[in-house]
Amino acid sequence: MLNDEICKKRDELNKSIKDNEDYDTIYKLSVELDELIAKYYLQQQKEEKDKEGA
Repeated sequence: MLNDEICKKRDELNKSIKDNEDYDTIYKLSVELDELIAKYYLQQQKEEKDKEGA
């Protein structure tokens, strides 16, 4: 789920860099990717805490 979104966004970012798209587009995609990665790590931390509490 989140992994798939991260992979898709990463591919989209890489393509935009390869295609020399404008800075604003690349920056926007980069920020979106960073946000997805942050969500992933927060989700992982929550799952670890849930396991420890069980």
